[in-house]
Amino acid sequence: MVEYAIETVNLSKKYSNSFVVNSVNMHVEKGKIYGLLGKNGAGKTTTMCMLLNLTYPSDGEIFLFGKNPIEYSNEIYSKIGSIIETPGFYENLTAYENLRVIAELRGNYNHQNIESVLEMVNLSDAKSKRFKDFSLGMKQRLGIAASIMHSPDLLILDEPINGLDPFGIKEIRTLLKRLSHECGITILISSHILSEIENIADVIGFMDNGILIEEISRDDLHDMLNKYVEFEVSDVELAIYILKQLELNENEDFSFDKDGIGGVIRLYSHLDMRDKFNSIFVKAGMDVKKVNLHEENLEEFFTRFVSNN
Repeated sequence: MVEYAIETVNLSKKYSNSFVVNSVNMHVEKGKIYGLLGKNGAGKTTTMCMLLNLTYPSDGEIFLFGKNPIEYSNEIYSKIGSIIETPGFYENLTAYENLRVIAELRGNYNHQNIESVLEMVNLSDAKSKRFKDFSLGMKQRLGIAASIMHSPDLLILDEPINGLDPFGIKEIRTLLKRLSHECGITILISSHILSEIENIADVIGFMDNGILIEEISRDDLHDMLNKYVEFEVSDVELAIYILKQLELNENEDFSFDKDGIGGVIRLYSHLDMRDKFNSIFVKAGMDVKKVNLHEENLEEFFTRFVSNN
């Protein structure tokens, strides 16, 4: 039986007459990285704020670790770490000092624990450096350090890679994978950066206009990506004639772009027969300059998926 760290039932948030989050049914399996993907304004942050009890739902239910968080708030929220928007720290304090202040406020200060989390997020060498001198990537990693000091079972991270350069993104990605795979922490991460969600998440939830359209595992996602073969030919009209003679339908089985007489034929079906089609084109007297197999990326899939739903 699948155990969920997060499960929602028709979770909704309404401001005035508009739904910001509308009947969301989310299922975040324990030990997995769940990527909540959507454009800015899709409702991702509001959903996370409801999960963390920072704002109240207008309707629906939330279950964290299988329990109602209102009835078991102390037990449940002590097992959750989070970053919503930009982590806040004292500019003139060092990384170590900032974490010590947070630990003392929580009542769980432990010198060795702070040293351990700084090492885990690769900030041991910068523990005496003041926060104001940190790069954005270092600030985000310190935020994650603060969120895991109490050894949570669940991390809820809102756009933790927003604004980072490629090196900073890679650091955060590596860290989150390590926390999941080595420490068994369940992670809910939101982002509008499609490629990074694809690289890190075990399951992706597609959100648009407050609606969670679909939840898809990474393995299933790759099976759903459109694939096509592209032939660059010297005579597009002849290629079209041949394909129609083979009972292939324009738009459904193939499309084309013309550049004078020549151009590109895109074949969407019978992909395993691309060598045969290539031979047929050549025997018909055409020059076939290129034959390439393409797969749509996550951004293309997301655009198509949202527009079809």
